[in-house]
Amino acid sequence: MGKTLYDKVWEAHEVRKLSNGQSQLFIDLHLLHEVTSPQAFGMLKDLGLRVRYPHRTFATVDHIVPTHDRTEPFQDPLAQSMLEALRANTREHGITFFDLGSGDQGIVHVIGPQLGLTQPGMTIACGDSHTSTHGAFGAVAFGIGTSQVRDVLATQTLAAQKLKVRRINVEGRLAPGVYAKDVILHIIRHLGVKGGLGYAYEYGGSAVEAMDMESRMTLCNMSIEGGARVGYVNPDETTFRYLEGRPYVPKGPEWEEAKKRWLAWRSDPDASYDDVVTFRAEEIAPTVTWGITPGQAIPIDGRIPLLEELPEEERPVAEEALAYMGFRPGQPIKGVPIQVAFIGSCTNARLSDLREVARYLKGHKVKKGVRALVVPGSEWVAKKAEEEGIAEVFREAGFEWRMPGCSMCLAMNPDRLEGDELCASSSNRNYKGRMGSPRGRTVLMSPLMVAAAAVAGEIADAREVFGLAGVR
Repeated sequence: MGKTLYDKVWEAHEVRKLSNGQSQLFIDLHLLHEVTSPQAFGMLKDLGLRVRYPHRTFATVDHIVPTHDRTEPFQDPLAQSMLEALRANTREHGITFFDLGSGDQGIVHVIGPQLGLTQPGMTIACGDSHTSTHGAFGAVAFGIGTSQVRDVLATQTLAAQKLKVRRINVEGRLAPGVYAKDVILHIIRHLGVKGGLGYAYEYGGSAVEAMDMESRMTLCNMSIEGGARVGYVNPDETTFRYLEGRPYVPKGPEWEEAKKRWLAWRSDPDASYDDVVTFRAEEIAPTVTWGITPGQAIPIDGRIPLLEELPEEERPVAEEALAYMGFRPGQPIKGVPIQVAFIGSCTNARLSDLREVARYLKGHKVKKGVRALVVPGSEWVAKKAEEEGIAEVFREAGFEWRMPGCSMCLAMNPDRLEGDELCASSSNRNYKGRMGSPRGRTVLMSPLMVAAAAVAGEIADAREVFGLAGVR
């Protein structure tokens, strides 16, 4: 019987089995940011320990950085102290730090792939739940807590429980105007926000194989929103084309050897899975959320479900969502007014996202009264977008062009909703209060759908706003 990529990577990195049934797992790549690392470094100091393998650890600053004015000291003294702590800790322990202005600073899950740090067959850990993003490259990547950050810093290992593996096939061809964000919202809508508990998700099928790497990253990024701790795609030629020539990727003869090694991590054709689910790409429409979990989603031309249409166990959360969002059962989602439009986050702030939106946005204007922001995922993305004229397309349309950071996705910085503003967002979470206001409302959608909402001033179908019928 063949093995899955997950099984192969796990077995290759298992140092030993622990008495409680967990495995001590070696971690190839450890990524740090400023929020979950200060306490971990403090614990190391209290224990009199050093970082075991500093060359396997890389740090950036993303959550707390302002995206409008980066003049230091920041207006928020706590944010400034977090940044200074990360600078001091990385300097003391010899860890590479991509600081503001370095050219490589950005959202941790954007810069890892961008720099070629993320590679097939790796185990990757970071004190951030959306570390699953890196699985797009055929890595086993997961978020960890602060005490586990300490453990990886001190030992380059952590105790982990092996997961079951669910294969999710998306077969067929996506229609124009339908993107990876729609695919993952569709999957979570059907499998549920707890459907992936205890599982790693392996994404495959012809639609996934046809996706570029940025789209695969979007799928894997939101695996955690469906309850799966890990999401991954088997490495292939698309993976290699993306990685070739990036700073931390092998060069010359070592590159050819690396590709052979990476291909060997792929799941075997006769691999056994704990579960297999198949979706048809043609049945997936542009999808948006209506509630307070990513699973509360519907097609753009759909209606918010009636309570009696939902399973009984889902009704209490649905009632809570309707009350919070100010929606009513049976209401169409299309046409709901928005006040804010946000394109950014570790889910959809890559260069390809911005290119795709600019392709259709040119010549359109943001509706008067809508506050629209674009926050690139990294300094490199921002630089390339400026060079290609993408940034100017956004500015001319009426979007604010910001500097890289997590921004409004979680509002640990000045970018926040006010009152009960409703935001069309390309981010990954629509929890109550997620974007900074305890009454602020978030509707998740693809970047192009965010642009359509900004132009229309309401939740809209990008295919209609930008005339996508027959495109591609």
